[in-house]
Amino acid sequence: METVLGSDSEEQVRRGETEEEEEEEEEDRELTELDGTLSNLHVSAPLQLLLNLCPESYRINSPGELRLLAVADSFCRQYSHLCPERKPLLLCPVNECGVQKFVSTTLRPTPAVCPELYTWEGCASFVADFLSLDPLEPPVDLPRYLFSSTSVLQSQRATCFEYATLLCSLLLGAHYDAYCVSGYAVREMCLLDQSLQECPLLDTEGKSVISEQEQQENKYAAKPLRELKSHFLMQQQKKRRDAEAALLHRQKSQEDGERRPADPLRGLRVHCWVLVLSGSRSIRENFFIDPLTGNSYSTDDDNFLGVESVWNNLNYYVNMQDCRNSCTDMLFDLGDLRMWEPVLFGAASKKQLILSVLNKKENKMMNRISSDEEEEEQRRVFEMPRSWISHITISKKDLETSWPQRTKVTRYRKAKLEKFAAYLRSDGLVTRLTRYQDLDCTEVVTVKEWYQHRNDLLEEREVNELHGVTTERFRRGRRFHLLFHSFTALSAPTQRQMEFSSARVDGLVRRVESPGEVTEVFKGRDDFLHHRHIVFDRRVQFTEAHVGADPGARPLQKVVERFHRNRSKPANEDVAERVFLLAQRRVEVTCHLEDGRFIASKRSFIKPRESTEQKKAEDFTPDLVSSFQVDPPEKPLKTLTLYEMLLDLMKDEEQVLLQIKESENEVRDILSCREQEERDVQLHFSPWTTTGAVSARRRRQEMERLAAEEQRWLQEKEKDILAPLLIRLHDAETLSAEDARQLHRDCLAEFKLRLVEHANLIQGRYEKETQELQKKQQWFQKNQLSMTGQQEEEYQADCSERMLRIRVAKRRLSMHKEAASQMYRALDQKLKRDPRLSPHLLS
Repeated sequence: METVLGSDSEEQVRRGETEEEEEEEEEDRELTELDGTLSNLHVSAPLQLLLNLCPESYRINSPGELRLLAVADSFCRQYSHLCPERKPLLLCPVNECGVQKFVSTTLRPTPAVCPELYTWEGCASFVADFLSLDPLEPPVDLPRYLFSSTSVLQSQRATCFEYATLLCSLLLGAHYDAYCVSGYAVREMCLLDQSLQECPLLDTEGKSVISEQEQQENKYAAKPLRELKSHFLMQQQKKRRDAEAALLHRQKSQEDGERRPADPLRGLRVHCWVLVLSGSRSIRENFFIDPLTGNSYSTDDDNFLGVESVWNNLNYYVNMQDCRNSCTDMLFDLGDLRMWEPVLFGAASKKQLILSVLNKKENKMMNRISSDEEEEEQRRVFEMPRSWISHITISKKDLETSWPQRTKVTRYRKAKLEKFAAYLRSDGLVTRLTRYQDLDCTEVVTVKEWYQHRNDLLEEREVNELHGVTTERFRRGRRFHLLFHSFTALSAPTQRQMEFSSARVDGLVRRVESPGEVTEVFKGRDDFLHHRHIVFDRRVQFTEAHVGADPGARPLQKVVERFHRNRSKPANEDVAERVFLLAQRRVEVTCHLEDGRFIASKRSFIKPRESTEQKKAEDFTPDLVSSFQVDPPEKPLKTLTLYEMLLDLMKDEEQVLLQIKESENEVRDILSCREQEERDVQLHFSPWTTTGAVSARRRRQEMERLAAEEQRWLQEKEKDILAPLLIRLHDAETLSAEDARQLHRDCLAEFKLRLVEHANLIQGRYEKETQELQKKQQWFQKNQLSMTGQQEEEYQADCSERMLRIRVAKRRLSMHKEAASQMYRALDQKLKRDPRLSPHLLS
């Protein structure tokens, strides 16, 4: 069965025109049906408005598309005649404008603009998250309508065929060899029911744990000796493990079977997914992508029960292989005509187009063919018309919001996964995974939450409801350099574990706290300390006097410190462990092992008692020290040396006690800081996101508004003549009659004083210029006979300038005296008209 188009296609064009005239009578009826159908589908706009807003390519068919519809109609008739037992094909569904369009032209290869859509994982994840499913009704029939990807992106609702169309368009734009697949799948896949599947986040956590364990293994370490084991026993253990796994799988399948009965429509439910062939973008094996979930599957997966056809933007292929064994034995060599029947025979596939472009470049360089031969080759087959879909635009905001209503809830087997858009929740929560103990999801086991954009740098929080353990993980850079925090209860903790980054000055990397013990682990310290174990005295009974005492003042029983080897010291002088037995007033010191030794040197010191009111201080004697030396010939240490060692140990003990107190204070500070952070969660709005940009714009506008109001208030205050006087009354809004009259008098008095000062200033300048002129005249009379002509000219110029200044000052003084009275009366009238003073001055 082949469909071949010759160069002469006038008859088919006339047939297409005749069919168009015949279909004009049915257009009104189809539009009426479409109006009723659209009301039940995911396009909520009225039909007439929808038709007016759609581009012309949505509403009419081009000559090439009419010709293609004629080819598809001929192919469909031949297919029905030769394969009457098979179901109809999805060739020319109706779009949102009620116009039939060939499915291949519904695909619009869209190059990715955002980096998140450069890979098939990003494209599949976006499509699965951004859209919500409209199940097929009935589930065993092909859909009559196939809306464009632009309409689907606007409504965010789609059928599985529209899911696959959008995903395939994105993959084709990313240069994948992708195809839409029309076939049959299991009920859970068609209805997007994942309640019997394991949550993918749980698998990711297990893999991460395994990978961390593998990374911890040092490949350069010495290999252990080979363990001699019986192959028979190993085989028996493997069989036992396989039997246990099979039993567990049967029990799980039995539980699922009891929970979910068999599907009577198995093998008949229509579904659409995406096929990605190898050869492009370093893809080595063919695989399927379910657009509803974004997960990838092998081509022989049991969830896919059969394939009717596949298509891309270049051609449409009908499967001619037997699907009795589902897709297990299927081959996806679309160039094999025995297995796949194309609608457009001779049309080039994507691989052929790539090879053709390469050959043309090579032939053009080698000048092997002429332009006439190229044109004849191009006219040989019918080319697929360009897509009628407008350019598919995916904005950065669409990638950030991701889900309809900006949230998505997915139920898995004994788990529930909730996802939220960034900045949707005030606490920065983006993902929550809840694990349950039963299939009905009633008993919660653990709740794990992921956060973003928090100022406290919290990334993960996991709450174990069974054991009451809460675990928090932070990013680097927060206060106290805290990275990990695990506790049983925040208010009254009994067990706690903290991990810190290597940026701490004291080198602390881990602190583990239990009811009576604390263990601290250090790394990279100059004193080679790497372990400290603190034991508190549990036998002390707290009385009423201890109720308000410092909780860090718990009595210590023992402190154990361990040190790494310091190669700059001899082994018998390098301390490996020291134990402060505070209750027994004893200090035990153990040195490192010497080379070739398996017993270390030890010393035990008993601290002499201090003086009291009844007894004097105890003297240090050699009896207070007990030593064990590995090398007997070595001379024992002198009493003075031992005494100095004891003094150093006592000083170290004081330092250790001080460090322990600081450590407990730090724990309390961390807990109070976490309580404050949880009470008032602050988010960091990144300016590189749309939400952050909007928030930053709002903050900038608010700051500009406040600055403008402050500037306006300052200007009003500058113009307010009563502002300096109101400060004395602390800016009282309501004035009493006495205060108002006093303000009136004070304001006039200060203004009068200012006028007098101004007049005095002008009078002072007048008198100063007059005195200097008189001095200059006296000097001239005294030296007149001995002056040169130039000096006389300078004298005359200076006198003229001074006379001008005197006349100006005299004029300004007279003008000031004339205007002062007018200004005083104007101020008096202005004060009497002031709304704050007028009620009290006019009465």
